Amino acid sequence: MGLKQKNPTSPGTRFQIVDDYSDITKKYPEKSLLATLNQGAGRDWRGFVSMRHLGGGNRKHYRMVDFKRDKDNMEAKVIGIEYDPNRNCRIALIEYSDRERRYILAPLGLSVGEAVQSGEEADIRPGNALPLRSIPVGTTVHNVEIEPGQGGKLARSAGAGLVLLAKEGGYAIVKMPSGEQRMIHLFCRATVGQVGNLDAKNIILGKAGKKRHLGRRPEVRGVAMNPCDHPHGGGEGKSGIGRKHPVSPWGKPALGKKTRKPRRKSDRFILTKRPR
Repeated sequence: MGLKQKNPTSPGTRFQIVDDYSDITKKYPEKSLLATLNQGAGRDWRGFVSMRHLGGGNRKHYRMVDFKRDKDNMEAKVIGIEYDPNRNCRIALIEYSDRERRYILAPLGLSVGEAVQSGEEADIRPGNALPLRSIPVGTTVHNVEIEPGQGGKLARSAGAGLVLLAKEGGYAIVKMPSGEQRMIHLFCRATVGQVGNLDAKNIILGKAGKKRHLGRRPEVRGVAMNPCDHPHGGGEGKSGIGRKHPVSPWGKPALGKKTRKPRRKSDRFILTKRPR
């Protein structure tokens, strides 16, 4: 992936940095791997807004990505690197020897024509999926399972990767991108390598319209509202929030409040918590 600076022909493009899509090799998606994606606009089953600032956006289909990688001991060939509108990393279209096609997350360095494989006998190569017990210590992995057979849950965004630190007592110790160290069962699968598209974090949208295309609606500051709409609202002219600590629209602490529920079942697998 590469980035390019737009020419300042308008206020929206003056500071805009966009993707040049130079790593995309396949223009149209595989129709057999598409699914309908209904836009919920941030609403729950009752029709009430449960997540604010969502709605609109361009129409898109969901790409059915294989997060389980459970087709073992069969080599697949990469036939294309595609853009996925549902995530910030690229996806790779692979074709197995029995003509079945699947999407996988495209790791850094994977190119068209290369072979990927899953199973305990697979080589330690970017794109290959193996159980953690078969991966050497010190390897960077992504798309890591939390429970065996569940499918990858960890390290799936652009540039993400976990480092396998050690193995002991039936568990592997991995270091998360946040610095947290966690134990994961050795039978859980992981894909070798780091997720590609590292420059996704450096993109600058440059204008409000680009954010609306992504389905994000405008956010309004609480101090710009009326007192009936937000605890920060009211006052004459530009005024402060009027209290010691900022709060949410419902009066809950907005900064520094711990949101992780106490005594979760997975807490016993955390060895070192992430630095604050």
